[in-house]
Amino acid sequence: MTGKGTKNIPAHLQPYISKQYYHRYTPIEHAVWRFVMKQNHYFLKDIAHPAYVNGLMDSGIKTDSIPKVDDMHTSLAKVGWGAVTIDGLIPGSAFYGFLANRILPIATELRNIQNIAYTPAPDMIHEAAGHAPILLDESYREFVRKIGEMGSKALSSKEKLEVFMAVRHLTIVAEDPNSTSEQVKEAEIQVAEARKKVKGLSEADQVSRLFWWTVEYGLIGEVVNPKIYGAGLLSSVGESQSCLKEDVRKIPFSIEECTKTPYDVTKPQPQLFVIESFADLIAEVDQFAATMAFRKGGTESLDKALQTESVATMAFSSGLQVTGMLGTILKDKKGEAVYFRTKGPTALSFDNKQLDGHGKVTHHKGFGTPIGRLKGNIALEDYSLEQLRDFGIIEEKAAKLKFQSGVKVKGTVKSILLAEGRPILISFKDCKVTYKDMVLFEKSWGTFDMAVGARVTSVFAGAADPNNYYEFPLMEETDEVVEQQAWNELETLYDEIRRLREDSNWNEERLTQVLAILDDQYPKEWLLRLEILELYKLHHGDHPHVTLIEERLQSTGWDASVQQMIQRGLILINNRK
Repeated sequence: MTGKGTKNIPAHLQPYISKQYYHRYTPIEHAVWRFVMKQNHYFLKDIAHPAYVNGLMDSGIKTDSIPKVDDMHTSLAKVGWGAVTIDGLIPGSAFYGFLANRILPIATELRNIQNIAYTPAPDMIHEAAGHAPILLDESYREFVRKIGEMGSKALSSKEKLEVFMAVRHLTIVAEDPNSTSEQVKEAEIQVAEARKKVKGLSEADQVSRLFWWTVEYGLIGEVVNPKIYGAGLLSSVGESQSCLKEDVRKIPFSIEECTKTPYDVTKPQPQLFVIESFADLIAEVDQFAATMAFRKGGTESLDKALQTESVATMAFSSGLQVTGMLGTILKDKKGEAVYFRTKGPTALSFDNKQLDGHGKVTHHKGFGTPIGRLKGNIALEDYSLEQLRDFGIIEEKAAKLKFQSGVKVKGTVKSILLAEGRPILISFKDCKVTYKDMVLFEKSWGTFDMAVGARVTSVFAGAADPNNYYEFPLMEETDEVVEQQAWNELETLYDEIRRLREDSNWNEERLTQVLAILDDQYPKEWLLRLEILELYKLHHGDHPHVTLIEERLQSTGWDASVQQMIQRGLILINNRK
């Protein structure tokens, strides 16, 4: 979805949407796509989960040419999902945010032929051919939505952000054909150094590992004879075969094992986890989600948010949501939070909508509030406006609130904000707030806005109302014209062979000329030779050139990875129906 339909996407996700300049794909890139897709259709039919095999047939993704993301969006819309184009790696919170909103983000780049078997960089093959087909399965896409919600709300750390930036750099360098081995090595060192700085395992780390060992590298069924469902495996021409061999350990799936097992995006995985069914997968992640701060709340969750040094949202039992960077948490003798304060711009929301007059301008220096019940075990959010009056909380009247924790709020009630007939925020003027011998708020500081809420029920990363909390550039629809780049000689040859194939033309003289050019100028060009061999097999199987091409392709001198691709290509051609 490069243009149409983006208005339905949350504003905070729209800056990550890019365009797919379809006409800029080269004939070589279309050939790379075709090779991988033909491999997938042939070799995965017996080793991939039926949901993927069926989805590959029903998704409308063509084999011979790179798909248009708008077409994929139309296909996924039939099951309540959509697709958008993105520019390579994006922050985890944004990536998961798309999934939580039932949107598949797709990188429009395509791996180069040197990385045809596998690339750590996101690309069309991985996301369109790997992720999209299996999303047509109802149980699986519900699992992906759930893990998207978990990832978008998981608390992370600033060190984790540094790891993300290092990994992003590595994927760019690794995919760039002009990168040297020294540059790749240096990028790998940067990733390793960034990971050394990470202290402990954050929620975001755990979800990232869980996503990797399921959505990307998951196996399903019986441990002794599993099927593939992970997109990383499905889109890897090499690893989709090697992953099922005995030297790759197959481990019964468990959340604990997955979240404590690290992974390396640049290498084949030495072990994989096998879940029995998608229903089991959903049940497992539901149990894990219950342990996360966005579902658990409480002091433990506040502590996690404090350690992230990032914007988070603290939701109260009244429904009030406080978005900002936690700066201070005060606790009682039992270690329970009784008061917290944010630092810097803070906003208040209800039901994920920012409250009028309580945005970052109003609370630009932060927001502090007590947590808990008043003495007498009173939870103010349970009171109606009339009951508040009976309790002595009346606008323009003095009031004194004593919390069970020992926090005291004394001042004149300025206003009472209700939601669904119950209080969520009480504002005081001439107010003083104390805890033991500490003064938490002075009268001279202005209005004290007190959150109503006996408990913090949820803490999650990011803003309750990101569209209002964050500032985004205006997204304008444009009819930008990007000219097609001129093709080089090799790209032109690929295009010529493609047209001969599509038009079912047989031009022996021209094929002979192309082969001569390859022998003279491009001795290491294997994929185009395979495409020419396919033409010969189709139109003139006993032609002398067939033997010559096969001998050239099966000769020594190719890299091991290229040899594997050639052999698999030959198998496909010789088994053409």
